[in-house]
Amino acid sequence: MSKIKKSLDFVGKIGGVQGAFWRFLREGTARIGTCVGEDKYGNKYYQNDWYFYGRNRYVVYPYAGRMEYDATQVPAEWHRWLHYMTDDTPVAVKPVQRKFLLDHERNYSGTKQEYVPYSTTKPKIESWEPPKNS
Repeated sequence: MSKIKKSLDFVGKIGGVQGAFWRFLREGTARIGTCVGEDKYGNKYYQNDWYFYGRNRYVVYPYAGRMEYDATQVPAEWHRWLHYMTDDTPVAVKPVQRKFLLDHERNYSGTKQEYVPYSTTKPKIESWEPPKNS
């Protein structure tokens, strides 16, 4: 009976049946944990030491639409914490601000907003145009 109660508690914590459905659809997994911080882009970072080491820190992205997230949305200071380079979160220990660092920007590769340069070289193969009868 305790397993059923644990399962119902778990489903309740991730937003009910509908929340569990959307979490599985988007991420392929559903996890619970303690929120340790949030960045300025809306990403929430969690830790649950009940999971294996290497799997106990994770991020939940804010969903603007279905499947609209990728790992490039994680800023550098949180990347360090997610990948165990440091045990201190950027909330606990503020990162050193460096003037030469640019603000984080999302990678738009594979989207309609991707930059595609035009070619300035003559193509090697040209299409054939039939002669015009006048």
